[in-house]
Formats: sequence, C-alpha cells, structure tokens
Amino acid sequence: MRPGNRYKLSVVIAALLLASLVLFNARSEATLVSPNHPTATPTPEPQDQDDVVRVSTDLVVVNVTVLDKAGKFVPRLKRTDFQLLEDGVAQKISSFSAEETPFAAAILLDTSGSMETRLTLGRGAAIRFLDGLRDEDVAAIYNFDAKVEQIQDFSPGRDLPAKAFKLKTRNQTALNDAVLQAALDLGKREEKRRAIVILSDGGENYSRASSDKALENAMQSGATIYAVNMGQEKSQRDMAGLAASGILQNFAAKSGGRYIDSPGGQELRDAFAKIAEELGHQYTIAFRPTNRAHDGKWHPIDVKLSRTDLTVRTRKGYRAPKS
Repeated sequence: MRPGNRYKLSVVIAALLLASLVLFNARSEATLVSPNHPTATPTPEPQDQDDVVRVSTDLVVVNVTVLDKAGKFVPRLKRTDFQLLEDGVAQKISSFSAEETPFAAAILLDTSGSMETRLTLGRGAAIRFLDGLRDEDVAAIYNFDAKVEQIQDFSPGRDLPAKAFKLKTRNQTALNDAVLQAALDLGKREEKRRAIVILSDGGENYSRASSDKALENAMQSGATIYAVNMGQEKSQRDMAGLAASGILQNFAAKSGGRYIDSPGGQELRDAFAKIAEELGHQYTIAFRPTNRAHDGKWHPIDVKLSRTDLTVRTRKGYRAPKS
C-alpha cells in the first residue's frame, strides 16, 4: 500500500474510533440519569389523573336503619324503595346491600371522676353489649378520663379484659378525644358497618378535639354512634347534667344512631339487643354526588322511602373533602 493511502486509512480509522467513543459516552450518561434526576426529562402524567382520583374518593357510603311503628327492623326492602337526596337533589344509587354482614364496634367506657359511683354499672353495660354480638362481629374496648386508652383491640372475644375491672376514676373527661380515636381506628377496619358505643354521663372538660371534629371523623369513617347515658336519673339532674346529655344526644342524632337515657335492668338489655340487631341488618347505600366540588362544605343527606308508615334513621350528611 502506498504511503498516501496508509495515511488516509489511518485518518478514517481514527474518525471511526472517535465517533464510537462519543456515542459510548452519550449512552453511559443517559443510563446514569435516573427518571427523578433534575436534568432528566420528566414523563408527562395523564391529563385525566385528577379525575380518576376524584372519582375513586367521592363515593359516599350511608348505612340506613328502617323501623316499623313498633320499633322493629324492617327486612326485605329493595333498592327501588329508597330515594336518596343530597342538598335536596336526587342522587343515583351506585350500590345497594341488604345482607346480614359483620360489624366492628368500639366501646368507650367513661372512667372520669363523675362516673365514680357508676363505673360498675358502666362495666355491666359493656358486658351486656358484648353478650349480644354475633360470632362474626368484633369489638374493641376503650376507657377515657384525662386520656384515652385502648384496653382491648378489635376481637371476637365476648369477655371484658381483666384490666377493665382494675380501672380507677380520674377527674378529667376527654369524651371528644375518645370518639375521635375510636373513629380513626374504625376507619382502618374492613367491616363496612361500624359503630361507636359510648357509656358515659356525657361530661366533657379535657379534650383537645371539639365535639364537631369528633363527630365529623366518626361520620367520615362510616360509624354510627350509640350513646348510653350512665348519669343519674332525669329527676336528679341539674342543668350541667342536662347539658352533658345534650352532647350525647347530638352525637347519636347526627350520626344516625340512638340515644339511650339512664338505662337499667331489662331496659338496658333490650336496648343493647336492638343496637346489635340494627348493626347486623342495616341497609348500606352508596352514591357518587352529582356535585363534585371539593369545597370542604357540609352537605345534608336525606333518605326517603316509598312507604310512609316506616321510619328511617341514618346520618344527617357529610363534609366534602377540600382541594
């Protein structure tokens, strides 16, 4: 080969080697840059992602108790028997269930100073409620005074834990905090039907949470509140006692539950039997609000029946999430 041709060939080989080296470096740099690296080009997110999130989180579930004139649960109603309204506007029912399904209950036992002479009655009430549960139902036990403590996790057991018989009363009462804690714990449960059973004289003087916040969280978790007033008889209550009972009544009324006033003996047993029956036989209705605004506002709910001789009990509404 001539010297001139050798020189040209060397130049071509050098150029090819240089090009290969540049290409190798470019590929190496691309491999080293992760998708989260500041210099990396981000992958565009789907335009409808927000709509997907909103649709999946806007489902509102409502548990409904239907009673006849004798106060007994009414079975075998159909989807077409119900009409559901939000803010006065009829809503399309997305799902309807009338089966007997398990439920989870949180029992809140007041151990504040005002319950000192009623604590034994409160424990007895908790035992009677547990006795009325079915095999598939679960319950957790809490006590509250200056603080809230779970003394038994959700369990199918029907006996009060030994710790419940060693409880002592303290001066302060954190009722709202107890309802809030129970609501948060129930919100993690798989059961669609959930209940908070309050055994208290209704006093409140030590909570960080307001009663509105506690109630709102209870309804967000789908819990129905049953409030049992363990205070003294009506005729012996002073104005403070009446105000305290008002707290319990408010919890029960707005969540669609029941308020039971100063029970004892057979009355108490009958009341708990009815609560257990309600929870096991409620109708569960779900809908997606036509108003999709995430405005953080309260939206009243009204459930109506085609039969006017029946009574409906359910929660009064819900608060929309705020964007």
